[in-house]
Amino acid sequence: MRKNKSSKAKKLLLRKGKNSELTLEMDSEGEEMTSQKKDHGVQTKNTFAIAPDGDENTILIKRTLRSGQSIKFDGNVVVLGDINPGAEVIAGGNIIIMGSLRGVAHAGAGGDETATVAAFKLQPTQLRIANHITRAPDGDYGSPDQPEIARIKDGVVTIEAYQIGQDKQMKIG
Repeated sequence: MRKNKSSKAKKLLLRKGKNSELTLEMDSEGEEMTSQKKDHGVQTKNTFAIAPDGDENTILIKRTLRSGQSIKFDGNVVVLGDINPGAEVIAGGNIIIMGSLRGVAHAGAGGDETATVAAFKLQPTQLRIANHITRAPDGDYGSPDQPEIARIKDGVVTIEAYQIGQDKQMKIG
């Protein structure tokens, strides 16, 4: 990782229990990321390159988040896995989940009402966008057969079927 005293690196700290933590640090150029994992006193460190032309304000998490795990990031968060009940993702921007959302998601945590939450299955215990909060309805409302997106429309959290193109969005239920 390049060191530059005048640059600011981005850091993300993930904790799992009292004895485990994962720290991700991206260099100021957005070209390299270092991960440090501490698990019951054992520490491992890896450095890997970030793909060019990527949005440096987006983090990619390649795993399922289990109960008790939490991710907090100032930008966008993409999760390749599920968010299980008891897990949470808090993002200053958008949240995209390539799996099921059954835990807590808070997009636009800094007050951005244009933020969205998208997932293959939106079944959150709690979903927040900016200062708007909602939860899944009681009972079984069926499993969606296509990805869904949650956004603020007319001051209310609305969940819609995701279709390519903004003009093709249609409201469900």
